[in-house]
Amino acid sequence: MTETMWNEDRIGRDVLEREVPREEPQRQYYFIERAKKILQQKERLLGRPLTACTMTFGCQMNVRDSEKLSGILQEVGYRMTDREDADFIIYNTCTVRENADNRLYGRLGYSGALKKENPEMKIAICGCMMQEQVAIEKIRESYRFVDLIFGTYNIFKFAELLVTMLESDRMVIDIWKESDKMIEDLPTARKYRFKSGVNITYGCDNFCSYCIVPYVRGREKSRRPQDILREIEKLAQDGVKEVMLLGQNVNSYGKGLETAVSFPELLEEVCRIDGIERVRFMTSHPKDLSDDLIRVIAENEKVARHLHLPLQSGSNKVLARMNRHYTKESYLTLVKKIRTAVPDLALTTDLIVGFPGETEEDVQETIDVVEQAKYDNAFTFIYSRRTGTPAAGFADQCDEKAVKRNFDRLLKVVQETARTQSMGKEGQIHQVLIEEVNDHDASMVTGRMSNNALVHVKGGKDRIGTFQDVRLTECRGFYYLGEIMEDANETPRKEVRRGFR
Repeated sequence: MTETMWNEDRIGRDVLEREVPREEPQRQYYFIERAKKILQQKERLLGRPLTACTMTFGCQMNVRDSEKLSGILQEVGYRMTDREDADFIIYNTCTVRENADNRLYGRLGYSGALKKENPEMKIAICGCMMQEQVAIEKIRESYRFVDLIFGTYNIFKFAELLVTMLESDRMVIDIWKESDKMIEDLPTARKYRFKSGVNITYGCDNFCSYCIVPYVRGREKSRRPQDILREIEKLAQDGVKEVMLLGQNVNSYGKGLETAVSFPELLEEVCRIDGIERVRFMTSHPKDLSDDLIRVIAENEKVARHLHLPLQSGSNKVLARMNRHYTKESYLTLVKKIRTAVPDLALTTDLIVGFPGETEEDVQETIDVVEQAKYDNAFTFIYSRRTGTPAAGFADQCDEKAVKRNFDRLLKVVQETARTQSMGKEGQIHQVLIEEVNDHDASMVTGRMSNNALVHVKGGKDRIGTFQDVRLTECRGFYYLGEIMEDANETPRKEVRRGFR
């Protein structure tokens, strides 16, 4: 394994290696204690506590990574805040689409100005975008005030890198090309005390022609099932009621394990853990979603009635060029299987408009799938050309005006279909996990149904973290207004989606 592609700071490395544990995670706990002492000294000199902020761009796996970063920062002694003028800010980046890159550069312009006002301020960047050399070079040349840069493979090494940064006055860059390490047993600061993401796989082997993820997250690796189950058991003991199993393609879980375990088998085992009342997962690839997985979803009410199944395109020609390994027909057959086995399941998807060579007829094929699949929601994107992917080299890039016109056509159908699906649930009673006080009305709380739809109800913060039977009184497009059923015994039990046995 080649660990370091760039490393501009070797100051004090000989000291760092002295009497330092070699094994993980013990090594990182050593550096947590070391960082703690450094921070205490800085706070005594300044006469105030030091603050930190993590800003996250991207997917649920990035969110989970940020929780780990925040957990280590809290353990070290930083006071966490959501303000960008903190003494230490970390940008956890995404690189799936160009606008994510642009967002980072915009934020760096802002935080660079803040740093001029606060000489103690430190700025770090990590995540997928940092695995691209072109991004590294741009930051080295144009944003010299950045203090620390690291990638996706060595995020577990954050405490060690933090110490190096705090003891240095130069930009520290530590990017790995690859790694077989999966270190999870480190401090984590969850956003919600009652739900948590859990990584089950890392990386991706699908190599869709438009996607940069396999190049920045690496090849697929599966965590040992006993480690996953042990982590979830600890979460349950800590009051967690809902878990989300995370991977770029959860269906392919099991690769490289000493003893063969499939994703449906793992899902069944997770559902057996006492205290866990709802289990989500994402994302599923249509090419290998098995009948066995459909069966497990249908038979176990702990599994959330929501499946995210990215289509990307309904055109067989486009799907082949995307390297997606399924057809329009096989996808619709799969949807029919799922709808038949689990009638109350909400189906969502991802759609791309403007892939190279796409015609209006190809877009119409996608619209046809949307109308047949009857998605509850869809995330619709304009194709983003990513350097380093096969599709970036395709000569037949689409005309921007045509892409915008086709995007609007598709979006209109997506919205109409989703609205129809949502309206059909008015008057039903569903179980809702209350998550937080409503952003716009403090007399209300907000939660999610098993199908992942948002629901707003009258109630106090004492409801947060509890499951409530809620009657859906009004559909407002992509969310509902509802009323909590004070006495569940008065409701027809068959109407209630419990979310657990």
